[in-house]
Amino acid sequence: MFNRLGSNLSNLYQLSDAESRSISPENFSGEQGNGGRAEHGTGERCARDLGRGWKISPSIMIAPGEVRTLAEIDGPAMIQHIWLTFAPVPGRMLTLRIYWDGQTAPSVECPLSDFFASAYNPEHRTVSSLAVCVNPKNGMNCYWQMPFRKHCRITLENLDDEAVCLWYQIDYVLTEIPSDIGYFHAQYRRTNPLPYMGCHTILDGVTGQGQYVGTYIAWGSNNNGWWGEGEVKFYLDDDGEFPTICGTGTEDYFCGAHNFDNNDRYEAYSNPYCGFAPFPPDGLYRSQQRFSMYRWHITDPIRFRKRLGITIQALGWRSGTRYLPLQDDISSVAFWYQTLPSPAFPAYPSKDALEII
Repeated sequence: MFNRLGSNLSNLYQLSDAESRSISPENFSGEQGNGGRAEHGTGERCARDLGRGWKISPSIMIAPGEVRTLAEIDGPAMIQHIWLTFAPVPGRMLTLRIYWDGQTAPSVECPLSDFFASAYNPEHRTVSSLAVCVNPKNGMNCYWQMPFRKHCRITLENLDDEAVCLWYQIDYVLTEIPSDIGYFHAQYRRTNPLPYMGCHTILDGVTGQGQYVGTYIAWGSNNNGWWGEGEVKFYLDDDGEFPTICGTGTEDYFCGAHNFDNNDRYEAYSNPYCGFAPFPPDGLYRSQQRFSMYRWHITDPIRFRKRLGITIQALGWRSGTRYLPLQDDISSVAFWYQTLPSPAFPAYPSKDALEII
């Protein structure tokens, strides 16, 4: 019988033996019949006239420096949707990690805001894509499908000096998992500033078989003028000095064109596969342009058999119609599926190295 993986409008009518489960502060284990049983929680004072079963535990508090386990799930299973919101700390100060099948190193490690294509949180921009949606106000949704065979552990670390209140729900199914799955990965990197004539590395050191499925970039411009002439390059398998896939420019890779310009103004867009949002200067201390961009390879995954590396250049213009290598602030999250074990990730940045001033 159809196991309900990959649901869409063309197969929603098909029945399945998969079992739906959900983890939230109202059911920390996700066990059947265990929801709404809390006697204590962040909502108990508000429910003092109503009693048990009336929104006693809608959220959790995570102390400064604390690493909180949000979910422990025994497989075989697949995560289908994650919703969350938080206050009052910036999303860059919360680190999301996901561990598959008992691995001691995470396969997902990145700032929570960047994972949801929203590096400049708490300043809000709506994201309307197939993989990620960010809705007013700060309602973050993830639809990346995450199958696993044995076990999943999800944690959130609070790097801020203030406690954070987190509301969350992790929806999954217990079901048979095919033998040919890749495991979901996401890795964060930042280069600030980019060395002169250097490239920002989006991903490197990946070994095994898999497919690359998405890029998110937060870009802080340190120069006047256009900044997006740089090419995105994918080094596949046996590639050496030169890549197999080489794009034609930054705005081209993110499916825009001609400087993201409409009537001499940046024009934001957000659609199922790609998006762009400018964060302009405010006329005072926020003096530089910043940009948020995503590109999901949902219908065109980049497939690799042995190795994968990805870089992006930063190029503007100088006199004489010459390219100007830029020294900008570039953060990225790479999203991909691959076989286990996961590759070694670079050392995660410190709180100060993550912060956007």
